[in-house]
Amino acid sequence: MIVFVHGVPETAAIWDGVRDRIDRGSVALSLPGFGCPRPEGFAATKDDYVAWLLGELDAIDGPIDLVGHDWGAGLTYRVATAHGDRLRSWTADIGNIAHPDYEWHDIAKLWQTPGDGEAFIESQNALEPAERAPLFESMGVPHDDAMEMAVASDETMGGCILALYRSATPNPHQDWGPWAPTSAPGLVLHPTDDPFGDETQAAEVASALGAGFVRIEGSGHFWPYEVPDEAAPILESFWASVA
Repeated sequence: MIVFVHGVPETAAIWDGVRDRIDRGSVALSLPGFGCPRPEGFAATKDDYVAWLLGELDAIDGPIDLVGHDWGAGLTYRVATAHGDRLRSWTADIGNIAHPDYEWHDIAKLWQTPGDGEAFIESQNALEPAERAPLFESMGVPHDDAMEMAVASDETMGGCILALYRSATPNPHQDWGPWAPTSAPGLVLHPTDDPFGDETQAAEVASALGAGFVRIEGSGHFWPYEVPDEAAPILESFWASVA
């Protein structure tokens, strides 16, 4: 079973195009609080999301090929390195977030700042979806998908974003590293036009994990929305190579 995990500020809908183009059974999980309720008492830290993901994986029958994007990738790196027995294989993008020298981007730093992060989320949620969507479109997200992302953004998602990013300072590697080759085969994807990516760091993480490394040429951060036709064959080829 292929298990897709989305990132921030997204919902599981980001995987619809890719899932339509693969010839395998799959499920796209929804992070708690992202287009769905935040469970009572759920603190939304990075470790809370890992525990949630492990519970979801344990409920799925059969070998699992895990695919993560953005923070879904961060969770995938943690599962692959600390709980690799749950997986047949794993795939993740934005490998630089797992690098020991990774420094968060400016928006993440804003979210991590008490007061400023809350003010930013409040100001964004005060806008109509049609006013928020152009930001996503400017990063390559098709119009209809950008509108869907904008509609899904709400107070619940905003609170989860703040808690998640504030649990990951100075970077995820601080608590989850150091890395060693994973027991399950892995693949790090690098969209070449991702403003949040760093090819050198991503390639170094792939090497440290004993994983493959594939560039998705001409695609940006939201590549599952942007280039599903190009992404699906890359994934299918990797899964076919896993014994």
